[in-house]
Amino acid sequence: MADGGKPAAQLPTHIAIIMDGNGRWAKARGLPRFRGHSAGMQAVHTIVEAAVRTGIRHLSLYAFSQENWNRPSAEVSALMRLLQHYVRKERDELIRQGVEVKVLGDIDRLTGGARKAVDHIQSRTAGLTNMRLNLMISYGSRSEILRATQRIAEMVKRGEIQADQIDEALFSSQLYTHGSPDPDLLIRTSGEQRISNFMLWQLAYTELYITPTLWPDFGPDQLAAAIQEYQKRERRFGLVTPV
Repeated sequence: MADGGKPAAQLPTHIAIIMDGNGRWAKARGLPRFRGHSAGMQAVHTIVEAAVRTGIRHLSLYAFSQENWNRPSAEVSALMRLLQHYVRKERDELIRQGVEVKVLGDIDRLTGGARKAVDHIQSRTAGLTNMRLNLMISYGSRSEILRATQRIAEMVKRGEIQADQIDEALFSSQLYTHGSPDPDLLIRTSGEQRISNFMLWQLAYTELYITPTLWPDFGPDQLAAAIQEYQKRERRFGLVTPV
C-alpha cells in the first residue's frame, strides 16, 4: 500500500522495447556502426538488471529483425558475434538473477556459433522464475502470424481441432511469444513512430511510449520514467470508463 492507504500504482507485467538508435549514436560520435551496437549491448545488460530490480515479470527486446539480414554482411556478422559475446558474458549473471531467456524468431537462420550460443543460454536458464527475457532475434511479426496460421491449418487437416474451435487463445498459443502475456507497455527509443513489424497481434491494446533517447543512452532513469508514464494512464481495452 502507498502512503495514505491507497494501493501502489500497478507495474506493467510485460514490457516490450524496440531498441533503436545504435547506428545514430555511433555516427554522432564519429564511430563505426559496430561500436554503436556494442554500446547497445551494454544498455541491454543495464536494462535487464533494472527490470529485474523493479519487479518486471516479462521483458521482450527487439534485437534483430528479419529485415536486418539485408544489412551489409560485415554488420550482420558483427551482430552475430555480439550475440555470442552477450551470451558468454551474461550467462552467469542472468542465472544469478533468476532470468529465464527465450530467443524468439527464425533462429534456424543464425550462424552456427550464434545458434549454439542461443541453445546454450536457453538450456541453462530454463525454469528460472524471477523474470522471463524474450530476445527477439531474426524476428518478424508477419511471418510469425503466417507460421501460426499454417500450424493451426495443419491441426485442422489432421483432425485435431475443428475450424470453429479456432479462437484468440488458440492462435496466441501458436505464436513465438506463448508463455508471456501480451505487453502492457511498448517502449521505442530514438523517436521513430512506427511498430516496425513487431508483435502486431500482441500489441493490440498495449500502451505506447516513444522517447527520443537513443538506445545506448537508455538507462534505469529512462525506464523508470516510461513506467511512471504508464502508471498515469487509464487502460480501457476498448471499453468506457465507468461513471
